[in-house]
Amino acid sequence: MRQATPPTPNNTPEHAAAPASASAATVAAAAAADALHFITCGSVDDGKSTLIGRLLIDSRAVLQDHLAGVQRAGQTDLALLTDGLSAEREQGITIDVAYRYFATEARKFIIGDAPGHEQYTRNMVTAASSADAAVVLVDATKTNWRDAALQLLPQTRRHTLLAHLLRVPAIVFAVNKLDAVDDPALAFRHISATLQTFAQNAGVTAHAIVPISALKGYNVVQTAAPNWAGYSGPSLLQVLEQLPNTPHATDGAFGFAVQWVEKFSSSSDTRQGRRIFWGRVATGIARPGLGVQIAPGGAGSAVIAQTLDHTRQPQNAICAGHSAGIVLDREVDVSRGLWLLQPGAFEARREASAIVAWLDEEALLPGRPYWALHGHHWLKARVKRIVHQLDVNTLERIADVASLPMNGIARVELAFQEPVVTLPYSQSRTFGAMILVDAATNQTSGAVMLR
Repeated sequence: MRQATPPTPNNTPEHAAAPASASAATVAAAAAADALHFITCGSVDDGKSTLIGRLLIDSRAVLQDHLAGVQRAGQTDLALLTDGLSAEREQGITIDVAYRYFATEARKFIIGDAPGHEQYTRNMVTAASSADAAVVLVDATKTNWRDAALQLLPQTRRHTLLAHLLRVPAIVFAVNKLDAVDDPALAFRHISATLQTFAQNAGVTAHAIVPISALKGYNVVQTAAPNWAGYSGPSLLQVLEQLPNTPHATDGAFGFAVQWVEKFSSSSDTRQGRRIFWGRVATGIARPGLGVQIAPGGAGSAVIAQTLDHTRQPQNAICAGHSAGIVLDREVDVSRGLWLLQPGAFEARREASAIVAWLDEEALLPGRPYWALHGHHWLKARVKRIVHQLDVNTLERIADVASLPMNGIARVELAFQEPVVTLPYSQSRTFGAMILVDAATNQTSGAVMLR
């Protein structure tokens, strides 16, 4: 994962507003166009890359020349379809997140192959932050599957908890490599019971638990032999085809993070030389006539004169979750990192409670200043105190913690250098999310979910 490089924060103005809504047909059409974005996660060598390779091959999404390039000793190495880095091929592990696209007659999919090593947990967090679903793999051969009181691997627990904390709407467990055990039915019964108990204790809703063999293709795309592993339900792909997309916050007040500013200088252009503010609608609906305020700063207001899509064509409405170009009715001081907001609908605050997943080898220390990236806006922040740390093995909340080590998960209290417009992460993944960056090394240090 790239290190984040914070620029010098800018100070800028603001603007005023009016309500918005769009037709149900507009919102429904936007939602229908979305593919299901899911990730595979779990412990290292649980078969995540192999599973994606199997999905791609069995759904006929791999070209023959690509397939010929992943042959080893006359056998197809399914993992090589996603493990493209030379270091990944040499070590046989996934390091960075690899994205692949495929489609069936029923659905379009975007898959993120997240690494299983603890060292690369930050990459898994990045992938999960925008996912509609997470498939958590469990390697049956790594568990004491004959024992009804078996223990799950720490990384299986950690990735499940992170997906839950990141508000991934659907979590599916796939018990893999059951073809390699003597009694698949017994193994699946014990492992699935353990997963159900863990999920219940952690407050996680398991959408499904499916027995599979990614290597052999059992229950991945096609269902296996009747009652294989004591299971007679749908295949993993059939489960994924039925999962809903993450609903966008179209009912809320309008909020938009400015990512890029483009200036049109041609007098013949319909925008008459005004600037276009490009970004993604975080909440609500962008439409002409809507008043907006600029944050942080709050010094000015304007009205949306025109909204554009990626083709630069005027649009009557652009819903949350979709990219937009916004032209205001007058020139105001707006630059990358600022927000266009519906006036009076958001509250700015200097302190917040949050859940943090710590990703840096150097432990989190309360009181130490960090850069925080909120949307595209940089500001300084510090952790006032660690309220409690979550033990991923026992789910115990440990109080009086002086620091938070790498891969630790904790509830913290944050203080900001300037007022920040936020919403709880449960309401908005954009307004409710931040990353913390080490001010000295520019290392991405923590993923923050505001409460």
